Amino acid sequence: MKKFLIMVLFGLFSHLVFSQQEGDTLKLTREYKDSLFIDEVEKPRSNQKPKVLHAEPLYIDLIRDLGARKGEKEWNIGMGMQDMRRYDEFEALIEYEWAPIDRLGLEVELPLSMYSFRNGNREGTIPANRLESLKLATQYTFLVSEKSNISLALGYIHEFELVDLNKLGKGQTFKGNIYNPFFVAAKRWNTNYHTLIYTGPVIEKEFDKKANFGYQINWNFHYMVTGTRNFIGMEINQELEGDKIWTTLRPQMRLGLAENLMVGIVSAIPIGQPDAGLGSFVRIIYEPGFKAIH
Repeated sequence: MKKFLIMVLFGLFSHLVFSQQEGDTLKLTREYKDSLFIDEVEKPRSNQKPKVLHAEPLYIDLIRDLGARKGEKEWNIGMGMQDMRRYDEFEALIEYEWAPIDRLGLEVELPLSMYSFRNGNREGTIPANRLESLKLATQYTFLVSEKSNISLALGYIHEFELVDLNKLGKGQTFKGNIYNPFFVAAKRWNTNYHTLIYTGPVIEKEFDKKANFGYQINWNFHYMVTGTRNFIGMEINQELEGDKIWTTLRPQMRLGLAENLMVGIVSAIPIGQPDAGLGSFVRIIYEPGFKAIH
């Protein structure tokens, strides 16, 4: 009996030791994969400058990666729907981003909005369908700290607002301008956790009308899965105008379908907005030439 108890205790002790070793090995494997992947993405090639890997928000996205390298490029196609109680708002976009030199990103985007009454309801009016604007943007990463895993950038978006679709080709094409300078600060904590803030004023000026002033603050928190660019997280979009503030929570996830192809899935949860319900958005991201070790 004594020998049997000794054998049982020895077996339990061996199992605990083995489980601990297996857990430690798995942890080390995850850390190795993360280090390998991050090193592959961040490591400069030829005369390129270093960069830090950050999780990029999916709804209000950046103009190329922070610390972009010369030659990087990306195509985005986005589609979404928002419940506006009396009607539905459908949005779509196509954009092209590229980096002509290290740390400078440029973007051209065409956003489209279309509207439809809900459940056959025809009461009241809905906004007109429109190609929102011709959007041109630039972003320069002026600080990349490899030691602290921090990147800081300044950028500017200019939108040439277009008239409604039913008015295109019948006279005036553009109806005004939107001016949006912005600041971005991002930090990666350890290897998996990412935070980012994207903020700046928005000035909308239609021809022959008074300018409207607003301010945007976009908060972002993400967890990136070990050894990949897949992540889950939360994007919080806030718009301030006068004494009013609109907040929308956007839980989201990004999945890699191939080395250079990803899809982002976003939900919209408006806070304190009685005229807006739940929404959804999908972004397809294609990066020609991107390769990384997995």
